Amino acid sequence: MLFIAAGLGACERSADYEHKAAPASNTAKPAATAAATSDVKPLVFDPKDVKSFQVLPAKFETDKNTITDDKVTLGRMLWYETRLSKNHDISCNSCHGLSTYGVDNKQFSSGHKGQLGGRNSPSAYNAGPHIAQFWDGRAATLEDQAKGPILNPVEMAMPDEKRVITTLKSIPEYVKLFKAAFPDDKEPITYDNMAKAIGAFERGLVTPSRFDKFLGGDDKALTAEEKAGFHKFISLGCPTCHTGVAVGGSTFQKLGLVKEFPGLKDNGRFDHTKDEKDKFFFRVPSLRNVEKTFPYFHDGSIATLDETVTKMAWHQLGVEAKPEEVKAIVAFLKSLTGDLPTDYIKQPELPPSGPTTPKADPT
Repeated sequence: MLFIAAGLGACERSADYEHKAAPASNTAKPAATAAATSDVKPLVFDPKDVKSFQVLPAKFETDKNTITDDKVTLGRMLWYETRLSKNHDISCNSCHGLSTYGVDNKQFSSGHKGQLGGRNSPSAYNAGPHIAQFWDGRAATLEDQAKGPILNPVEMAMPDEKRVITTLKSIPEYVKLFKAAFPDDKEPITYDNMAKAIGAFERGLVTPSRFDKFLGGDDKALTAEEKAGFHKFISLGCPTCHTGVAVGGSTFQKLGLVKEFPGLKDNGRFDHTKDEKDKFFFRVPSLRNVEKTFPYFHDGSIATLDETVTKMAWHQLGVEAKPEEVKAIVAFLKSLTGDLPTDYIKQPELPPSGPTTPKADPT
């Protein structure tokens, strides 16, 4: 199947595209104008290019953590549960706000005692298919990732897994919910099961957009400007990294691949692997909802999407993108803004503490 955007320029990958609207007139066109108009060909997308992107699924399934309604119900509650933090004031949602596209729109998120992390918080939406989690890929899955922030002294600051388990077991309603979610386990409340429940919930954080309708064959789902931007996105080489169902997230790439990135202090994946070949490599971010997930880059150093596209074109592709090219690509990227699953993410009423539930600790 060919994807065609009628009325836009020729279809060569390296060409520039400009949409020219016909004058609103009932009078006959001069011969030269009519001839020129007849030469305008529709913009055709190579099916091979389009097939490198995929429509979002309803949820991101995994054989390692079967998704059940009971797991999701529990995971949703744990997502909003501040008692999983040392001072009972931070939850997963604090840094990954589900009503704000999975981020907090801050350069660095605020954790225990107001401490700031060293990297920008990535979106929790559409993260299921990522090659790994965190900017440096130190967690293989969503379930692995869920274990990290709770014990991180800068983030939720729980002293150890034992404190987490003690807290959960002290809340009668959670005892029931864990038994329902993990009926075959002799000891349902474990740190691993907590992470599995959160992961099961996260695997349903999916935001389909008009781009998915376009990929599904609805040519009218995108505007002419967005289609031109998509074509420019392809022709400049952006899908080298930003492809797949999440339009990114499937590879690690060096920041400053072609042109050195100035002032880069974060060693990226090297901090996890200690392999010199991984220095300045980061997991490629998803571009789903990128319009809403500012500020950008691992350090949250860029505020606008226009500047981000300009920098990426130069440092990753060696291309000095023209303003009109940037404008077109940004128009396309905005078509990746999806619909929030408002019912799915609605904050539930959390169960009351029990008499032995550990108290908040601000120290």
